[in-house]
Amino acid sequence: MKPRFKAMLAAVFLLAGCGQTNALAPKEVTMMNADGDKVGKATFSQAAKGVKIHLEVQGLTTGPHGLHIHEFGSCESPDFTSAGNHFNPDKKDHGLMNAKGAHAGDLPNIEADADGRAVVDLEATNVTLEEGKKNSLVGRNGTALIIQEREDDGMSQPAGDSGKRVACGIIQKKKEPKPPES
Repeated sequence: MKPRFKAMLAAVFLLAGCGQTNALAPKEVTMMNADGDKVGKATFSQAAKGVKIHLEVQGLTTGPHGLHIHEFGSCESPDFTSAGNHFNPDKKDHGLMNAKGAHAGDLPNIEADADGRAVVDLEATNVTLEEGKKNSLVGRNGTALIIQEREDDGMSQPAGDSGKRVACGIIQKKKEPKPPES
């Protein structure tokens, strides 16, 4: 292959890759408690088999906490019920240990240390950041990441008996800035 053709081919692949990266750019999510205080952040990044989530949160009680993606991009205090139910586009039963499958929004429990901090990396395999897909986290008005007060038992319907919602963050596509008016 001629060097000039190689350079042109490399530029095409680079530009194609840039378009894909921008379309699926990582989503930064601010996690808030019921008082409206920032308690952490989550970063959602498209992966080969779903979405990678990096979560750093503080202000939790020590021990395990349920973690779920909910169907609406809304985090109204004090109880975050505006986020709706677990994200479940395939209409499955709840629970990662459920033989019939789990909600797309069911995630592993997280563990807060003695200082109330949790830092975790996990992958949600039944969701995407691609718009236009039924399992997209950023479609319509987005979705929400919710931390529960107790651990999810992995089976109980409809939400794992994990108690109150104690922290919430909205997952949505990046809002483009409006151009200045003339």
